[in-house]
Amino acid sequence: MHADYSAVFVPGGFPVHTYNPRSEQKLEERVRESERNLCKLVIVTGHTKSGKTVLTQRVLPRNISIWVDGGAVKTEDDFWQIVIEALDVTQTVQISDQTERTLSAGSKGGAQMDLFVFKGGGEINAGIAQKSGKTISRARAVSARVAALQAMRERKTPLVIDDFHYLPKEIQGSVVRALKQLIFEGLPVVIIAIPHRRYDAIKVEREMTGRIHPVQIRSWADDELRFISNTGFPLLGTYLMPIPQQLLAENAMGSPHLMQEFCREICRSKRFREKKDGEDLFLDNNELEDIFREVAESIGRPIFEKLARGPRQRSDRMQRELKQGKKVDIYELVLHALAFLKPGLVSLEYENLRAAIKEVSVQGIPQMQEVVRVLKHMAKIAATDQSSTPVIDFEESEKKLHITDPFFAFYLRWGKIGA
Repeated sequence: MHADYSAVFVPGGFPVHTYNPRSEQKLEERVRESERNLCKLVIVTGHTKSGKTVLTQRVLPRNISIWVDGGAVKTEDDFWQIVIEALDVTQTVQISDQTERTLSAGSKGGAQMDLFVFKGGGEINAGIAQKSGKTISRARAVSARVAALQAMRERKTPLVIDDFHYLPKEIQGSVVRALKQLIFEGLPVVIIAIPHRRYDAIKVEREMTGRIHPVQIRSWADDELRFISNTGFPLLGTYLMPIPQQLLAENAMGSPHLMQEFCREICRSKRFREKKDGEDLFLDNNELEDIFREVAESIGRPIFEKLARGPRQRSDRMQRELKQGKKVDIYELVLHALAFLKPGLVSLEYENLRAAIKEVSVQGIPQMQEVVRVLKHMAKIAATDQSSTPVIDFEESEKKLHITDPFFAFYLRWGKIGA
């Protein structure tokens, strides 16, 4: 009896059967250094859905580590509350006040007397004395930050901050400064972030310079992606032929997550529970294109439509005609230009986008400030989307647009842009 395809191909989860450790890059070993008194902040970087979280979870499982999702943190107190809840500690400390009772063997005038002396009190009667006392304890509330730091220092539980770039800048700085001493003492702390934000931790805390242990997750090569299909399909009693395997890998944008999506969609469309042992599986170009379009629509259309809508106010937007005949506003125009470029996970200069707008539009190119305004709004919309890491990011000072999500890039290639 063979495994169910939903357990073999697991997009978005931990793929027990099709996990590729990419051993030649020694990625697991580099992350595992954090547990060996490294005394450095480990920063794992890579494009969205490149396997950063899966890799880190493999080395530092959630059942033995504290995991904080940056997207769930709105205030600094949120961050520390997540930590203390994970450690199951309270925000109170016990403070003890001690008293002493002195029994004197003798005193001036020969009278027997008891003297009670409190810490910090005055002189006691001379003579041979026997002391006894009691301790009075009371609880005092402390901040979540103090409680969390104290508990982490005592327990040495590894801390992983996923999507660190989601944290507001001021919170990034405060968190890194608070953790700095614990890191220097050997506490394993791992930050997961997208590439062009990898130095945020250094920017917000200059004293971490020289105390960073970078682990860069590069885009997956075709043979690394084919490992997923080569390993998974035999578990289902079949084998995917080389040509479709290669085409899947070439269209996966260097993302194992997308490769898992492709394989799962093939299983669903082919009704794999009916497959026979040892049967080879071949898909022609039409079938593969159907797979790509189906995956593109399911994973990319929602955020594309959000970006195309732009901010709520739309009534006063000028319509512009595309060479294909459709009339669109400036938000859709920019997206059609991006689709024309069919970018991968890249950083685009403004001039590249400007040239693409010229290629798709009948009318003249909008002014730079108009396009910049649109890109800023799109980046803001992407940043407030709750489904994933922002699909795009715009650096106004550099006039650079970063395509950060393989799902979005894949949709620009295979989605029904004009629909």
